[in-house]
Amino acid sequence: MVDVSDLHERGLRRRQKMFGDADVATRMAAAGEFGAPLQNIINAYVYGDVWERSGLSDQVRSLVMLGITAASGKATEFRVHAKGARANGCTAAQVQDVLLLVAMYCGIPAAIETSKIAAEVFGEVPAEG
Repeated sequence: MVDVSDLHERGLRRRQKMFGDADVATRMAAAGEFGAPLQNIINAYVYGDVWERSGLSDQVRSLVMLGITAASGKATEFRVHAKGARANGCTAAQVQDVLLLVAMYCGIPAAIETSKIAAEVFGEVPAEG
């Protein structure tokens, strides 16, 4: 059995590789000490355990996360995972196909905002500012 502290460190490394040190530090600090237990769970179990499993490639996991976050209307998390998908080698065309599936199965509104975000993240359009 793997030690939870090992899972945490492994997950933190994976998270930093996908999203960058600065973004991870910002997200981990966002809720201060109150949020620290949740961040520990995210590092250890989400990224240190589930993302480390061998059943799916990192690209497939990223595409699944984009579908989940788009379908559930979690635009902020979609943006985070779109950056991770890019880091994991996903293409704009793959993300576009995922969002077309989301549009067909979850409704057009679920794909509109996330399509704009994906276009920004993959450099298709300038970021709004």
